[in-house]
Amino acid sequence: MKKMTQPDYRKIFQDIITIKHPEKKEICKKILSKPKLTSLDILKLNDLIFGSVNKENNISNQKHRSYDESSILKILTFQKENGYSNLQTAAHFKLSKNTIANWRKIIIK
Repeated sequence: MKKMTQPDYRKIFQDIITIKHPEKKEICKKILSKPKLTSLDILKLNDLIFGSVNKENNISNQKHRSYDESSILKILTFQKENGYSNLQTAAHFKLSKNTIANWRKIIIK
């Protein structure tokens, strides 16, 4: 069985910036220069390039997000460092409070 590979998000975003949004090249430069893009980096790039989407699209897009382990750890570290509750952390990262709770159960055993 062939292993699925992750899309080359760096190339995708570089093409979008070059073709459709060249004015956003400078604000995205720092993230795109990282050696490895995390899920949070990809979400940040999407927000920087396309801005906030309406609430209906945001709910639809939320269902299709996935987070790698390093991004989950960053979110949970952020929560701990800021003393945020699951609800506050969820609101900050536009996640479900149940998602945060499940991650805490799995990661912080």
